[in-house]
Amino acid sequence: MPAAVAFPKDREDVQVALDVAARHGVPVIARGAGTSQNGQPIGPGLVLDFSRHYNAVLDVDADAMTATVEPGVVLERLNTRLRAQGLFFPVEPSTASRCTIGGMTGNNSCGARSLAYGKMVDNVIAVEALFADGTPFRFQTGADTERSWALVHEMRSLAERLRPEIEARFPKVQRRVGGYNLDQLLLTNPHDAGLLVGSEGTLALSTAITLKLSRLPTHRVMGICHFPSFRAAMETTRHLVDLRPTAVELVDNNVLTLGADMPLFRRTLDRITKGRPDCLLLVEFAGDAAAPLLQDLTRLEACMADHGYPDAIVSVSDPAMQREVWEMREACLNIMMSARGDAKAVSFIEDCAVPLEHLADYTDAITALFDRHGTRGTWYAHASVGCLHVRPILNMKDPRGLATMRAIAEEACDLVKKFKGSHSGEHGDGISRSEFHARMFGDRLVRGFEAVKDGFDPRGHLNPGKIVRPYRMDDPALMRFGPGYAITQPARTALDWGDPASGGFGGAVEMCNNNGTCRKLVGGGMCPSYRVTRDEQHLTRGRANTLRLAISGQLGPDAISSPELKESMALCVGCKACRHECPTGVDMAKMKIEVLHHHHSRHGLPLRDRLVAFLPRYAPVVARLRWLANLRDRVPGLAWASDRMLGLSARRALPVWTAPWQDPGPVATPTDVLGDGLDIVLFGDTFNRYFEPGNLAAATRVLLAAGYRLHHVGPPTPRPLCCGRTFLASGQVDQARAEAERLVSALDPFVARGSRIVGLEPSCLLTLRDELLSVLPGDAARRIAGSALLVEELLAADLSAGRITLPLRDLGPKVAHLHGHCHQKAFGAMGSVAAILAHVPGLEVRTIDSACCGMAGAFGHQSESYDVSVAMAELSLLPTLRKAQADDVILADGTSCRKQIVDGTGRDARHVVQLLSEHL
Repeated sequence: MPAAVAFPKDREDVQVALDVAARHGVPVIARGAGTSQNGQPIGPGLVLDFSRHYNAVLDVDADAMTATVEPGVVLERLNTRLRAQGLFFPVEPSTASRCTIGGMTGNNSCGARSLAYGKMVDNVIAVEALFADGTPFRFQTGADTERSWALVHEMRSLAERLRPEIEARFPKVQRRVGGYNLDQLLLTNPHDAGLLVGSEGTLALSTAITLKLSRLPTHRVMGICHFPSFRAAMETTRHLVDLRPTAVELVDNNVLTLGADMPLFRRTLDRITKGRPDCLLLVEFAGDAAAPLLQDLTRLEACMADHGYPDAIVSVSDPAMQREVWEMREACLNIMMSARGDAKAVSFIEDCAVPLEHLADYTDAITALFDRHGTRGTWYAHASVGCLHVRPILNMKDPRGLATMRAIAEEACDLVKKFKGSHSGEHGDGISRSEFHARMFGDRLVRGFEAVKDGFDPRGHLNPGKIVRPYRMDDPALMRFGPGYAITQPARTALDWGDPASGGFGGAVEMCNNNGTCRKLVGGGMCPSYRVTRDEQHLTRGRANTLRLAISGQLGPDAISSPELKESMALCVGCKACRHECPTGVDMAKMKIEVLHHHHSRHGLPLRDRLVAFLPRYAPVVARLRWLANLRDRVPGLAWASDRMLGLSARRALPVWTAPWQDPGPVATPTDVLGDGLDIVLFGDTFNRYFEPGNLAAATRVLLAAGYRLHHVGPPTPRPLCCGRTFLASGQVDQARAEAERLVSALDPFVARGSRIVGLEPSCLLTLRDELLSVLPGDAARRIAGSALLVEELLAADLSAGRITLPLRDLGPKVAHLHGHCHQKAFGAMGSVAAILAHVPGLEVRTIDSACCGMAGAFGHQSESYDVSVAMAELSLLPTLRKAQADDVILADGTSCRKQIVDGTGRDARHVVQLLSEHL
């Protein structure tokens, strides 16, 4: 547990932190994104998180092909800036969307293309840093202060004395990142900054890093090589490397099997595999001309055929498809971690590297080692350099799992040494590897590493326990899931969390493996609150860690219902982006429902939350008194009063009540369903029914024009049916269950005879496909979920199948800016929206690359979250729409989205069904 955490903004802040920590005898630990696998930024000291503020790109010299950056800058952000100049920084780990240059420098990171571009030490020119006492210095080929010159001389002399040991014991593989880089000081032109690369913040704290850039290749192609067995792939790898590709990456059978069950990757795997391969090697070639790369693919095919695998390649030249393949490859870790239960694929020997001529024998030996210990492993990653990520599956909550980890680590280290490899090949030393330096390098080199540490940091003040004088890697106190860990809260869950054998609620929380995909700042929708605050507390990973500590009793009794845990969930907008984009499927929106249930069960439901939750219950009455309800934003002082008394922001007008929509026609009976695919129940959600009934009227016109039969289903009581969404938003699961029972009893007889349920509001309709199954599990709920469709999904599917026609007319050319509701994106429904809009004559659709709009139901109306709500919209949505032409159409299916757009731009947004109705 850290003693404290600070977020420095500049070098002076770091100097102050070093001074304060020194005076109190507290160690200092530098941290980037915290994505490494070995525990480098973990320890009982002052943690300096460089990623929040200390993250500027200081200089780019396109002519010299260099860039100087602050340590907290994210690699993807840097490369986005460089791309316009035809440059990039070529060390690209799979965590490029969130890893920082400082962290990469500290760990001597590598990435998939190290075969062509090398690792960090090969691409760092200079490092400006602070000694432990705060003195600044710069290391490159020379140094610029008296102290650092003396230290450079001392380090070079040490390296020269150890030359025989270095030449004899440093593994002769590219992926050697263990220990300190004393070999860099023995070069003809010594690379002094190379000593700091890979030092994990144990020697100094970097404040600016100068990088060597590379030209961005104009073209890339990829050959997906299929193999009938794992050993066949390992034996063939060195022959593929002889073709001089930029990368050769392994995707093993575990990824193929697990990925096929994940919607995020199923389509990609279907397109790049033929037959049933046991594993794949992704072979990439890059260059500035297309023709030579096509010849490279021909040579690749010939090489595969020469080694007994003809017609075993799928060629990929389309850049978009290549990106999909790389995204799948980069998610291999999380795909392998997607299995539920206590037994997990554990990282501690995962980046050992061996020469390619020994790769097949080494992997066989490791597999046999796992067999002897009664487990199995998963493999993936950098076959090109003999660095395969392997993780044995162990239950670390069981003392036997901890003992097995220790035994495997020791035996694996001996095997790596036997095969002339490196025990630390990419992710650095940290806690997992440092203890094994004596085994790998010998006592004399370990004493040399200690001399390096003492020369830079004589008081042992910086990140102790890493590289030298290490922690024991199996110390139970250092384990996230160690012996004694157990789920103690809650006694009973409100939602159904599936098979208890898979861990139930606790298992769902523990699916977060801390890889930090949710920290990405661009692309997709995850995680909007983090993108605004840059605060780990308001990140999917941060919430999952807080929740894990709470349910395991580490935050005290009854932590599950504590105000502090509720506060950690406060900025979660329930967008479900994590459900879709986290490869392990961490569903924080659903977890928030569970947390709020336990909190409000203990502390009661505040009046504001009660007003929002029970909206569907009282809406029929208020609609009749709408003139009174609408006075809040017309009479001066009422908005201020509601802000003070209820916490409903006076800066945000409330939705306007209107004459409610009435279900058309007489009440239907199940016998009215003919079962020919044209029977529809139009689900009128509370928001469209009472605030925007024109959308339901438009949907009725469109559906009838398409030839559907609409059935008006009478609810068990005069009050309209409800999905329970507003109750779930405040954790009122029992009330949501009551609504679910009404809805299922009314709709299931129609669904059973072949009718489908169609809705307009994504958050409501998709509740029937998601939370309904956890609120009211059973066959009837599954039938409802299987028949529930958004209106665009229905129309697009039936038009494609030729079941219907939709007569649309050409009203002239028009540009439409389309914003997708978060839940549409999470459930993969945006493709249907694009498909149906493609049928509108003369319409040019421009999809906005945006995360959550920030309104998120009541979230954007709350006084305490109004600013965050607006900040989310300002990330991309509102700036994009302000650039739209006056006669452009703005489309957004979400009630909340339309409200945020009109409030933020003064322009109306429309539901897609309104546009379709207009073109009938």
